[in-house]
Amino acid sequence: MKNTNTPLKLLDQVRDRIRTKHYSLRTETQYTQWIKRFILFHGKRHPQAMGAAEIEAFLTHLAVAGKVSASTQNQALSALLFLYKEVLSIDLPWLDKVVRARQPQRLPTVLTRTEV
Repeated sequence: MKNTNTPLKLLDQVRDRIRTKHYSLRTETQYTQWIKRFILFHGKRHPQAMGAAEIEAFLTHLAVAGKVSASTQNQALSALLFLYKEVLSIDLPWLDKVVRARQPQRLPTVLTRTEV
């Protein structure tokens, strides 16, 4: 049984907020994993002591060193924005210095009438 006087740990606060907002279990799992990776990337500093510069550094690292896809980088960004806005109640300035992951270059396939 938990003592009601002790504050919840950060990831427990994240889970509680996600469940309050009725997000899916997979979203909860992914968001908590991205938040863990963010904290470990910055030497276990508390996110409240960090800000936009650290988020930009983490997301840039994912794109450059991690070579993640754009959708993966966007998922990490969404998790961190959720953490700061919904859990820590901190408004972040727009993150415009992030090196974005490259979108795949796909050419549409066009068929002629005879091929159809």
